[in-house]
Amino acid sequence: MASHTGSEGLVKIGANTVSEVTSWSLDETGETIETTSMGDSARSYTTGLVSWSASVEVLWDETDTNGQVAMSVGSSVSLNLHPEGATSGDTIYSGTGIVTSHSKTASFDGNVTASISLQGTGGLTASTV
Repeated sequence: MASHTGSEGLVKIGANTVSEVTSWSLDETGETIETTSMGDSARSYTTGLVSWSASVEVLWDETDTNGQVAMSVGSSVSLNLHPEGATSGDTIYSGTGIVTSHSKTASFDGNVTASISLQGTGGLTASTV
């Protein structure tokens, strides 16, 4: 069984690696549609539409114009999430995401960080590099 550490991962917008990523998450969901009718003794369902969303946490870097800055609210980006690196054979999740929020946080005794949320539009593809 293969296991991986988070330090192997990275995030790309198109072919550009996003700088200073500290974590990312990917959520995939699927709807169910009820198909139960009168006379049935148990509820039944069928598969509905699927969707996905992602978030990226970074140490804020205003000079990362092709990564962090490119993920401005309202923009549509080609998102590539790499959980185990970007060498041949590694897994990659790809899709088009719309940036729904980009927030920054600062404290007197810590780094300035940013949290970026994206809503997937269309399908998400899992493949290998």
